[in-house]
Amino acid sequence: MSGPSRSQTDSSTKRETDRATYFSPQAGRAVTAPSVSEARFTIGDVVRHRTHDFRGVIFDIDPVFANSDEWYESIPKATRPTREQPFYHLFAENDEASYIAYVSQQNLVRDGDGGPVEHPSIDMLFGDFLDGRYNLLRGMSH
Repeated sequence: MSGPSRSQTDSSTKRETDRATYFSPQAGRAVTAPSVSEARFTIGDVVRHRTHDFRGVIFDIDPVFANSDEWYESIPKATRPTREQPFYHLFAENDEASYIAYVSQQNLVRDGDGGPVEHPSIDMLFGDFLDGRYNLLRGMSH
């Protein structure tokens, strides 16, 4: 009689324990994510979408996709990003409007050289725009 080896069992258990669970209000459910996730960008960074014509300032980061399944399924399958990567909440703008965007890491590039972002909510969280990024207001960080 054969079953999983001890090392296979230990490896499987380690993968499960290397994940954390938190509640996502956007998804309306608990989401599991790696205990350690590497974000390419930080809160206050100015970024641009790789394929769509908008840019924004990051104000929150999810370690993995943490929005509704309906939102995820609305993205065309050919361009749908993987769930297992950081997703960023942006105060976003284009030539026509300011809005909130939720974007996968793979679809963002730095854009600090493009100047400040003109979004009406920026002043609620951020101070000056210096060296291509916004500084979080005192008292807004952990």
